[in-house]
Amino acid sequence: MTLAIVLAAGAPAASLPTSTGEPLADRLAAQWRRAGVDEVRAVADLAELAALVDTATGPVVVSGADLVAHTAVLRHLRTSPVGSTVALVLTDPPADGRVAVREERGQVVAAGPDLADATGVFGGALRVGVADLPALAAAARAAAVAPAAGPAVDRLFAALTALGTLTFAHRVRLLVAHRVGDAAGLHAAEAALSGVDEDRAELRLSVKERDDFFTTYFVSTWSPYVTKACARLRLSPTAVTMISVLFAAVAAVLFGVGGRPALVAGGVLLYLGFVLDCVDGQLARYTRHFSAWGGWLDTMADRAKEYLVYAGLGFGATAAGFRLGWALAIAAMTLQTVRHMTDAWYGVLHDEAARRPRPAAGAGSGIGGMLNAASTRVQADTGSVSYWLKRTVVFPIGERWALIALTAALFGPTVSLVAVLVWGSLAFAYTGALRTLRARWMWVPVLDTVDATLHRDDGPLATRMPVLRPVGPLTLAVVGALGPAVLLVAALVAAGGGWGAGGLRWWLPVAVLVLLAGGLGAGAAHNGPLDWLVPAALRAGEYLLAITVGVVGGAPAWLVFGYVFVLTLHHYDLVARLEKRQSAPPLHGATLGWDGRSVLLALAGIAGFAGVGLATIGVYLFVVFVASVVLTWVVLPARAARATAVPVSGGSPG
Repeated sequence: MTLAIVLAAGAPAASLPTSTGEPLADRLAAQWRRAGVDEVRAVADLAELAALVDTATGPVVVSGADLVAHTAVLRHLRTSPVGSTVALVLTDPPADGRVAVREERGQVVAAGPDLADATGVFGGALRVGVADLPALAAAARAAAVAPAAGPAVDRLFAALTALGTLTFAHRVRLLVAHRVGDAAGLHAAEAALSGVDEDRAELRLSVKERDDFFTTYFVSTWSPYVTKACARLRLSPTAVTMISVLFAAVAAVLFGVGGRPALVAGGVLLYLGFVLDCVDGQLARYTRHFSAWGGWLDTMADRAKEYLVYAGLGFGATAAGFRLGWALAIAAMTLQTVRHMTDAWYGVLHDEAARRPRPAAGAGSGIGGMLNAASTRVQADTGSVSYWLKRTVVFPIGERWALIALTAALFGPTVSLVAVLVWGSLAFAYTGALRTLRARWMWVPVLDTVDATLHRDDGPLATRMPVLRPVGPLTLAVVGALGPAVLLVAALVAAGGGWGAGGLRWWLPVAVLVLLAGGLGAGAAHNGPLDWLVPAALRAGEYLLAITVGVVGGAPAWLVFGYVFVLTLHHYDLVARLEKRQSAPPLHGATLGWDGRSVLLALAGIAGFAGVGLATIGVYLFVVFVASVVLTWVVLPARAARATAVPVSGGSPG
């Protein structure tokens, strides 16, 4: 249940008559109801607001009574998926005691009436999640007794920010929102509202404000029409996601079949599948149908589709006579997954740095500081050549799918996989070097702010290992990954670049022992400037060991691909939970950890049963993954719903 509170204190415009004759405060209350809130209450002061918040059991929306906005603006604020607590931020100049804000990476990092380097002004409305309601009540009581001028809602927001509450900024694009102080301001704001087609603006708003070059110019120019059609057909975002998976799966089959007509058709279907991949998000934003399940499914489906396509390309390349077709597919999947792990953790690092910025004296110091300043300038220069180069060189998903579709249709699966590997490797080297320098400059630990054991994916061995304190956890993880990497190179050389080097299987104990060195850092503090790279290094080590066991043991290459693919599903599940700060999967302990899986797989390889080991552990992990998904999204929510249901007897609550 969502409660909306309209706070009239300090807002003389609340009683002004609108174009329909009703007072502005009454119209705003009616708009909140149309925006989907369950209850609207008007309060006169902050003390009364605090008392209401104390009794609230769901999210609370608070707005001043001087806000003139499209109803869609209020609905977007209420349903914003970016975070628990979200504030409306406008570009209007601050006046009459209103609060200015400074934001970074979408987070409000400071708020106050005399704020230097402000990036906007508080829009007089915010949504506060359940977890932050105690802070909201405390802020209301603090602002109620503090001597200050200006609207009460502004003082409330400044006090809430001062308490350190993580608040995200909700910007208004295409639609209209203004705060007014007199009849002239109200008239001007209403005229601005009437000049905008609200539904048309919402459809345009469904497209991301900043996207990659290919997506911006070759998808988003026409995908809103598809979004509108899907909305009219009452398709859910999840349904569109599943259709896009189907398109990608058929494209993968066509790439495997080979032949120019099939390859061209596969390229077209892959492009259309990517369009639908964009449409599912646009449809969610247009219809405001967001859910944790939908966000998780979108993350998992994106990677599953891409790796299915790699499988089709690997099969097609092998069928066309290139004996290392599957090897290229495995390499592309491994590279892309490790890249994504670094992307996810660097994003967490950057968000944390926004909340804990460096002192101004060191803001431009060193190479990292200069790179940070240069990146900020380029990002601000939207649409410039440097802006598009920066966004394209990192090889985002739109460019990857476009490259795959074009190269597969024109040159075939082998060239397509080689192109993905070359561009992906260059992008990884570029982003890795720059992010390392910037991370050392920011010096903000992030792995120690979450459950490090969970996100390292440690198993029973790693959690019981002693801590090698003189050596940092990142160094140990990198050294661990080098063990299987060296043996893999030796095996490929011994096999003449082919698959199968049985004479080296007795080196597998050495490789797995070196890999287990990564566990010596499990209990150490992960507070170094580069420790956000630890999860990616551990993933690389586990994948490389699995590939090495397959090569040394002569297991079918497609089986190695399938095993690594299952591992990526498990690891992307952890990434999705990281982004939403969710708890561990219900069956996480049964996954055995990177250390447990690696030891079992190495033992199977030493015994001469590499293929059996890959198949058995892979199937086991997949079953655990599926069971965990069912528990997370079906069984546990159903139990929670039954537990919170109010029993009814004789028509009265029991």
